[in-house]
Formats: sequence, structure tokens, C-alpha cells
Amino acid sequence: MIRSITAIFALIMSTTLPLHAFETRATAAYVIDQTTGTVLLNKNADTPLPPASMSKLMTLYIAFEAVKRGKNNGGLDLLEELPVSAQAQKYGGSTLFLKAGERVKVEDLLRGIIVLSGNDACAVIAEALSPDGTEAGFARMMTQRAQQMGMTNSTFANSNGWPAAGHRMSMRDLALLANRLIEDFPEFYPMFSQKEFLFDQKESSNRFNRNPLLSLNIGADGLKTGHTQEAGYGLVGSALQGNRRVIFVVSGLESAAARAQESESIVNWAFRQFAQRGLAKAGERLATADVWMGAVPKVGLVPAEDVSVLLPVLAGSEVEAEVVYTGPIQAPIEKGQPLAELVLSPEGLPETRIPLVAESDVADGGFMARLSTAAQQLISRLNAGPTGS
Repeated sequence: MIRSITAIFALIMSTTLPLHAFETRATAAYVIDQTTGTVLLNKNADTPLPPASMSKLMTLYIAFEAVKRGKNNGGLDLLEELPVSAQAQKYGGSTLFLKAGERVKVEDLLRGIIVLSGNDACAVIAEALSPDGTEAGFARMMTQRAQQMGMTNSTFANSNGWPAAGHRMSMRDLALLANRLIEDFPEFYPMFSQKEFLFDQKESSNRFNRNPLLSLNIGADGLKTGHTQEAGYGLVGSALQGNRRVIFVVSGLESAAARAQESESIVNWAFRQFAQRGLAKAGERLATADVWMGAVPKVGLVPAEDVSVLLPVLAGSEVEAEVVYTGPIQAPIEKGQPLAELVLSPEGLPETRIPLVAESDVADGGFMARLSTAAQQLISRLNAGPTGS
């Protein structure tokens, strides 16, 4: 049977004022504290929407995978030069002004996508990595890879977010993708903080990063803006302050200025209104669970790692918690064996579930334990008395 133990974890806090949710002007938004995995804001986050240039992050992810794989394994080399096709040259909007027939280093193409949002650079990468040499083939590969990564609300029609029927991503998917880029490619992620990239002296009108947060000294270090008439103005962003990283996605804003203001406000809100607090150390006993036919009647429940939780700075001084397990637990039990969950319910935030493991080994109780258990069951039935049919 499922059993639970209720507990209160006291934390040192200064006030007991209520938490006020962030009222975003964006059509859709998603904000997550990457350090703890806590979702701070969810507005239409699972609705597939036109992502505009924010979908270039998927092209970059696949390109980074190819570079990491290496040219000898069917991937790319940063110094390798790729040909520009007539189809790539046709793209308008933000471009590197590439010309059909020229060849461009992979590293320049990547920086051109990240810093300059080059639609043509995306097409060059796409055609090089496509199973059939076409951008459409690469888009199908993007969709398949996104599904494998858990981005279930993403489908791609091209490599760069150019308006097209069926080209869609959700805000949650974009946040998941941003997190994967940060975690999977630490060697490439610093490119996203580059403020300027002059690819061609003769074409200097497009050389500045469009991310409006990079120069504000608030910890912002990536990722990608987006804008089309259909999508409005959007941004997938991330900021690091101390040991905490926040990832956010906004879409559907009415202007570049509104995008900049909203993004800055979200970053400031996420860092100022929430703080990470330690609750328990690894191996610290938080509860005990009943043991069935073991050498001892109970086993301690401990976290395998240090437990911390994100809390509103202005919230109360206590966190409600519940330890849930299915028991009694059959012996034998091994130290470190997952047995239960610690369910935390901070005020105004989604619940957090943390696994708890066995504090120590519990051996099988043998014949005497079985005899004792059988006797206890018999006594319980006798005390319960006869039951009617």
C-alpha cells in the first residue's frame, strides 16, 4: 500500500509576503530555473507556434553534433569549407550576403547563424548535412531529431525559420533545446555571447548580435532572437548569476523594444524573486519506512544527493513536504536502493519530487522473522473478530 509521512522543513526567511506571478505581455512564454529544474512561468508553453529564427537553434544543435562527430565519421570540421548553392543565395532577410559558387568555412557559417542570424548560412549547413542534399531533407531530419530529444511539439519545414506552413515549435520545446545546447556543447556555447561578427568587410551592415540583453551586465550569455510578421518578436535567452542559470522563451511581442524590455524584466524577476535554499544533505535521514520480514523493522530514507529547492524570496519560512513510498518494503534491501520520494510543495511553485534511497542494508529476517510476522497477522485477525458475509 502507498504510505506517506508529512513533514515541515523550516528555512530562514525574512518575510511572509505573498508571491506575485509575472504578468507577461508575450503571447506565449516559458521560464525555467535550470539549476533546480523549477518552472517559474508557463503561458501557452505547449502550443506549437511559428518560431521564426529561434528555430535556427535546431540547425545549430545538429551542426554541433556533426562537428563533434568529426569529418571522418560523416560529420564536419570547423575549418572545412562548404559550397554555397543558388538556393541558399536566394534567401532574403538576415543574411551573410553569400554568393552562389563561393565556399565558406564551417566556423564562419556557425558564427554567422548565431551572431548574424544568417538565413543563407543555415541553408548551406542544411544542404551539407541533409540525407538527400536538400534543405527539405534536412528539415525532415530536424523534425526526427527533435522528436528523439523529447520536443514533441516541433515540426520543421526549413533550416532557418523562414515563414512556411507547418513550421512550428512550442516555447517549452525551445527551452528544452536551449538547455541541451548549453549542457551538451560547452565548448561551442560561448559563441552565443559574441556581440559582433564582421564576416565580410564589404557587407558591414549586418554584423551585430540582435540579443538585446548581452550588454546589460545581468548575466545574459545567449541564445537567439526571432522575428517574422506572423510570429511577432521573440527571444530564447539564458542568464547566469552566481550558481543559478535561468532559461526563458518569449514570443509574439509587438516590437523589438518590447522584446528587450520584457526579456530584461523576466531575467530580473527570476533572479530577484526566487532563491535557492538547501534542505538536506546527501545521506541525511529524512524518514523511515516499514520493512516486511527483515532483520530490522524499519529502514532509514535518505537523499542520494544534497537537496535544494527554489523558493520565493518573500514567501513564508516553511516548506511543506511529504515522503511517499509503497510499503511495507520487502526485505532484503540494499543500501542506496530507491525506495521513496520526497514531495516538496513550495508556495506558488510546482511540486518537486526528489528520490529517497535506503540508508543501509536490511537483511532477510529468515525463519524467525517469518514466524513473527505470521503470528502478528494471526493476532490481528483474532483481535478484529468475526466478519459478516
